Amino acid sequence: MKNVVITGSTRGIGFSMAKEFLKAGCNVTLSGRSEAMPEAAHAELASYEGKYIYIQCNVQEKASLHNLWDASMERWGSIDIWINNAGQNTPHVFSWETGETYTANVIKTNILGMIYGSQIAAAGMLKQGHGAIYSMEGLGSNNMIQVKTILYGTSKCALTYFMKGLARELKGTGVIAGRLSPGMMLTDFITKNPDGEQSEVITDEKFRKIFNILGDRPETVAKFFVSKMLSNNKNDTQIAWLTNRKAAWRFMTAGFRRDRLI
Repeated sequence: MKNVVITGSTRGIGFSMAKEFLKAGCNVTLSGRSEAMPEAAHAELASYEGKYIYIQCNVQEKASLHNLWDASMERWGSIDIWINNAGQNTPHVFSWETGETYTANVIKTNILGMIYGSQIAAAGMLKQGHGAIYSMEGLGSNNMIQVKTILYGTSKCALTYFMKGLARELKGTGVIAGRLSPGMMLTDFITKNPDGEQSEVITDEKFRKIFNILGDRPETVAKFFVSKMLSNNKNDTQIAWLTNRKAAWRFMTAGFRRDRLI
């Protein structure tokens, strides 16, 4: 049984991972910016009473992440897995058209929040002598450039560099660092813009066609991720769901598939 902390875990892939960890018998700390976890999420986790807690956390503030660590330690006694999952996107516009607040939020959440979380987790895990830190990759992690998404892509490119470097710094310490590569998932990142309105991306016919070939539901990806994390003991590991081979196979068999997502 492992004790797990996940930032940004009230919905999407974060919440799906929390459920999978709970199913596997783990204790889980969920977190988000809201003061309380949504009632719908509580209802889904009703059968796991006592196995999870919710802690309000704004990853842009290091003190808030310190509180997330401290509250989790107080409840569980140790932390075996820490996942930097909280993420922020920007409107689907050119970089020079992106407002200052959107620009600041994507950098503060996806880069600074991930670094703060990793720093706190690494320091705490080194003291306890063990642990694993994972961060969620995304578009840009492999240096692919997609116009009107380059601020988000820049943040994910930086995330990958940092996590590879962190793994090297932690080598031989008993604490490991790795990356989670989810591919394309049907979450609010795809269907909505940062203001909660429908994203114009999903109305693009070319995008919809590709997404319906390569995309997956977060529950599917989470099940894969959690199984791999629970069995992994290697440092600097990338746990990738949508591999090049899998993507090629999906394009080859696209005409026979009927499981459209959008």
